[in-house]
Amino acid sequence: MVIFFKKRTSTILLFITLVSLGSYYYYLVFYQQSLSIDRSNRIGNIDRVKLMPNIPSPFDIRDWKKVARDYDALVFNLNLTGEFLPLVRLDDSKTNFPRVSFSLSSYVGGVDGSEAINCIAAVVGATLVGIDKTREPGGYNWVLMCENWFNKDNGQNLYLNGKSASTGSSFWYELLPGILFYQLAYFYPNTGDFQNETHIVASRWYDACVAMGGSNESFPNFNWTAFDFNNVKPVFNEIWREPDSAAAIAWLEYMAYVKWGDRKYLTAADWAIRFLQERTENPFYEVLLPFGTYTAARMNAELGRNYDVQKLIDWCFGPSNARPGWGVIAERWGGYDCHGLVGSMTPPAGEGYAFTMNTFDMACALVPLVRYDTRYARDIGRWMLNLANNARLFYPNALPADHQSSAFWKGDPNHVVAYEGLRMYWLDKSPYATGDALRSGWGSTDFGLYGSSYVGFLAGIVETTNVTGILQLDCLATDFYHAPAYPTYLYYNPYNANKTVEVNVGPEAKDLYDAVTKKFLKRNVTGLIGLALPKDSAALVTIAPADGKITYEGNKMFINGIIVDYTFLSVNDE
Repeated sequence: MVIFFKKRTSTILLFITLVSLGSYYYYLVFYQQSLSIDRSNRIGNIDRVKLMPNIPSPFDIRDWKKVARDYDALVFNLNLTGEFLPLVRLDDSKTNFPRVSFSLSSYVGGVDGSEAINCIAAVVGATLVGIDKTREPGGYNWVLMCENWFNKDNGQNLYLNGKSASTGSSFWYELLPGILFYQLAYFYPNTGDFQNETHIVASRWYDACVAMGGSNESFPNFNWTAFDFNNVKPVFNEIWREPDSAAAIAWLEYMAYVKWGDRKYLTAADWAIRFLQERTENPFYEVLLPFGTYTAARMNAELGRNYDVQKLIDWCFGPSNARPGWGVIAERWGGYDCHGLVGSMTPPAGEGYAFTMNTFDMACALVPLVRYDTRYARDIGRWMLNLANNARLFYPNALPADHQSSAFWKGDPNHVVAYEGLRMYWLDKSPYATGDALRSGWGSTDFGLYGSSYVGFLAGIVETTNVTGILQLDCLATDFYHAPAYPTYLYYNPYNANKTVEVNVGPEAKDLYDAVTKKFLKRNVTGLIGLALPKDSAALVTIAPADGKITYEGNKMFINGIIVDYTFLSVNDE
């Protein structure tokens, strides 16, 4: 990045000089030549993705949008009967707000539970596939019911995992509900007191940053197990640390800054990313690190920061030091590709164990990153093709009955409730769909609702195309609180041959701009068009109004005042 900056600066100075001499043509030639030297720095490689096949085998991708919609129809149906049904229950405790709320067990057949990481995720996931959860049959407003997870009765004044929960046990359990709330508030900003609560959540975590050492001279130390708001101090439980709490706080604080413009939130986001930048050991503990990685890339693009995204994204794929062996699977288990799934990797950490929630959540965080750092378009596209195909193995219809622990439950005819996870080996079978509930006595099955509720996060992103193996990934679906943008999609062609995908751009004339190649791929087109994709390559395609006015500001390229490229590095002379 430093090398590019120097080249960019010298180029601008030369431009000023040459324009003053009336030599604009020579400037264009020199500018393009100097940038062609720098193109090698624009490819970001993710080492573990290199271990994954271009096309997973067997290739059998599910219709994830149908899975998500069917899951929503099953989970929120109060009228179902049968073993362990209905899955949702109404909660009349009226904790925090004088209204009926709801609960979902973390596992099918588990004790009645009300984890925010399950319940709020189910509402956000349904929203991502186009379901309005404020207008449900029976008059239920599931979105408003989610406000009961704002712990105000006990004075915590945070969205937490329970409706009467305290802080100080585990960062990720206490931060992920806040992230989910911010996502919910993005879609339903005028519900309840969401506006005020977004302020409160950000301010509370800012105060925690200060209590952990944040000041004008230093950034906080996030290398703790949790933060206790009652006693206003960080906690180490003498067993494990969760340093990637910084990643979640960075995401929350930057979203708050984008939404409200209060610079103290930006300060907290910078503190958190600086903490991660200074670390030498991988801090990935459970699910939070990818959110900070996305935030670093976005702050680089929007604010001109120079955070090391390569370091953070490599950490996301593992292996971790904070939780040894945690990362992204890049192996074949039994007769199945399991590449792309997220969880515990294979020895020396122990037997591989991928988890549904972690897999879907990492897709949510990292796919929109490519809008802000196009270097990773190809590798994120390749990883997502593996993930989107292989995630079917979490579900009971993907494996023989003797390769799963709860095939006895027949209450899910559409196979839309996933197992908690997938083990590399169990009971001499590989792979084996299972969970921890039966073994630990937490429930009557290993079907994990708390992970299944995130299927909409994947479904909101993934769409198949007319070419088997080429996906259309919606880069705006989980790019929360983004600046105004035109529809933007990531395409990855895994084949060793050029392919053409069909894209419906609508009835009005459009131009298709690729932020990877810095070129317009199509001009003034309507309806269904063919988009050529070179072999083993990615395109980040923005569908913009035809013949729009193109302007530039720094590294950014705009069409009609809307950013279409945060990393513009060449001059379009078409």
